[in-house]
Amino acid sequence: MKLIAKLLLIIFSLLLVANFVPGIEVSGFYIALIVAVILSIVNVVIKPIIFIITLPLNILTLGLFTFVINAFLFWFVSTFVEGFSVEGFLPALIGAAIVSILSSIGNRVL
Repeated sequence: MKLIAKLLLIIFSLLLVANFVPGIEVSGFYIALIVAVILSIVNVVIKPIIFIITLPLNILTLGLFTFVINAFLFWFVSTFVEGFSVEGFLPALIGAAIVSILSSIGNRVL
């Protein structure tokens, strides 16, 4: 039940970001569900590997490079999901930051 609530929270965050950030488009709820599942899988599987590879750069920037990693993964998911598009790096950075903030707030509430 908690997993479904977290997934719905990410879907809501994606739809909210698509409405307020220019350059990010989500076709509908079903596409947002697919993006949320794929983004979760990417964050569990690929993100730790990239984080370890870029650890020296992350330490050098005091952890701020993590935002860049999140943005590239957000942008990466948009490249192979039809109906979800991110126009560039800056919308990806803003969108990934908003989705991360809303997800962390929601996870604390849950």
